[in-house]
Parts: sequence; C-alpha cells; structure tokens
Amino acid sequence: MAFVTEPATVTFRLPLTTLIGVFGLIVCMTPVAFGVPGLQVLYLGPLALAVWLVRTRTVVGPETMVAYRVWGSRRIAWSDLAGLRIDDRSRVSAVLRAGDDVPLPTVRARDLPLLVALSHGRLPESLAESGERPASEQ
Repeated sequence: MAFVTEPATVTFRLPLTTLIGVFGLIVCMTPVAFGVPGLQVLYLGPLALAVWLVRTRTVVGPETMVAYRVWGSRRIAWSDLAGLRIDDRSRVSAVLRAGDDVPLPTVRARDLPLLVALSHGRLPESLAESGERPASEQ
C-alpha cells in the first residue's frame, strides 16, 4: 500500500486571535458610536482592520509563492525568483529576475530558514544561517 502525501504548503499570517482585539475595540467604541447620530461610521475603522488581518498573508508552496494583499495578490513562481531582500525592519521582499521587488506580507527575517527549506534548493542555505540578526549595541 502506497501513501500519497501532499507537497508542503506553509501560510505566513498574523494570528487570527488578533481579531479578539478588534472585537474589543468595537465593544469599547459602541457607547461613543451611538452617543451622537452619524458616529456609527467609526465602525469602519475596526472593519477595515479586520479585513486587513484576514486577507494579508503569504502562502509558500512547492512551485509558487503567493503574496496576498487587501486588494489583490501576486503569484511568484520559484523560477522567476532572483533572490530575497531584507530591509532594516526585518521585512522580506522577493526580488524577481525582471527586477521587480514584491513585498512578502508577514514574512520576517526569522522565517528565512523555513523559506529555504520550502524552496527545495532554490534558495541558498546561507540565507538560513543569516536569518538571525545580531542584537544592536547600545
């Protein structure tokens, strides 16, 4: 009997338990929103925050990476990837062979070892070792 396994797919996202904070914000603003007619528009802020929390993520699979934003997504094939760029706030962007930079939402420098493992050799092992940044000296 043969076992068929699915290729590994990993989703990088903020924990959905953060929606509890959005719910708390809605509860706390309810007296203010109903204190004056028309202030119910204040609920648009937490609603937009909830949509951002649910929508924004990066899905890394065996053949592609997909960066989901609030208003769309960008699919990146591993063959189109030239490298990764890490900014000073540890955010990771994919650098394409065409020269474009595609930010990978919720992927940080600490996630580089997992990205290297998921790439199946398409990213150099040295990225996994340099994923830890030294603590800044004060």
